[in-house]
Amino acid sequence: MDPNILPAGIRSRFVEDVNGLRVHVLEAGFETKGRPCVLLVHGFPELAFSWRKVMPQLAAAGYHVIAPDQRGYGRTTGWSADYDGDLRPFNLLNLVRDAVGLVAAFGYRHVDAVVGHDYGSSVAAWCALVRPDVFKSIVLMSAPFAGPPPLPFGTADQPAPPKTEDPVHRDLVHQDLAALPRPRIHYQWYYATRDANAHMQHAPQGVHDFLRAYYHHKSADWPGNTPYPLQGWTANELAKLPTYYVMDRDQTMAETVAAEMPTPEQIASCEWLPDNELAFYAGEYARTGFQGGLQWYRCNTTGAFNADYETFAGRTIDVPSCFISGKQDWGIYQRPRAIEAMQKTACTDMRAVHLIDGAGHWVQQEQPEEVSRLLLAFLKTANA
Repeated sequence: MDPNILPAGIRSRFVEDVNGLRVHVLEAGFETKGRPCVLLVHGFPELAFSWRKVMPQLAAAGYHVIAPDQRGYGRTTGWSADYDGDLRPFNLLNLVRDAVGLVAAFGYRHVDAVVGHDYGSSVAAWCALVRPDVFKSIVLMSAPFAGPPPLPFGTADQPAPPKTEDPVHRDLVHQDLAALPRPRIHYQWYYATRDANAHMQHAPQGVHDFLRAYYHHKSADWPGNTPYPLQGWTANELAKLPTYYVMDRDQTMAETVAAEMPTPEQIASCEWLPDNELAFYAGEYARTGFQGGLQWYRCNTTGAFNADYETFAGRTIDVPSCFISGKQDWGIYQRPRAIEAMQKTACTDMRAVHLIDGAGHWVQQEQPEEVSRLLLAFLKTANA
């Protein structure tokens, strides 16, 4: 990795044989042995590189900071993105195994915090849920965690419901979305389709412009990002979300975001993601494709691993926790009432919820100074 694109004090390296992976990590604060560790896990379509703006501040405060390209992403190898291949390596419990293995490889029996953004928030949540002895506190960013799926309860004397393996028929909201006067599809179910990867990797506008439009569309720079809570998981409510979440059924994601491509003037003034930094993302995704990350979504939409997750039904996150998001991020509300469930039931020691003005979905890149300040304040109290 070209060191010229990384802030001073961050290095790129590889760690061998972590749960079958050769893991690419960015690392800061490595010069001094014996520091407490913080693990940063990214989401989609991102990379370890997404943490570049907060890592130096955490390291300056005395932490050893580790940010991996997660399974399916970037320069980490040892995974297969075959659409018809085994999805099990991409399920959340194996992603926890990746995180535990990486922490152990660096010689830590625990870390002071695991910080997860976007889908990485789910990874971080499951880390704290399953191994609170390893992950001593947690920061969830941009995607609330409502808890593990519940087991059917009080059903012994009730008639058995009909069973179906078809995820669209298991949740009728997807039929309802398709039947709207303006037919729609939820982005996660679009991401589960065979052609989604090709639509993005071979976008007509090119990967660079696709990502520019995608990142812009979900940022505070896009004026339509003025989120508010939805009333429920229904087609009519979900259709209120921007099209990057609930798409027009007959459009690809590349077509969806192309309509919101920023102007040359907006691109030139985008300080949080200048073109040379965007070029790094574009180069990586042009090389690897997006399917590795899309496998994560397929694990969710197929419901194939719900039985594994239901093992933890009723379990809560009991380590100190915090939630940070951009105030202009619809991700706070895309799962109706998830943020309330996170605060009231899923996390028993929720210290704070911070919504940062001037940031959309890419909060740690759009407002890195404020994110760094909030992270350090939380770490100081969580590990006192």
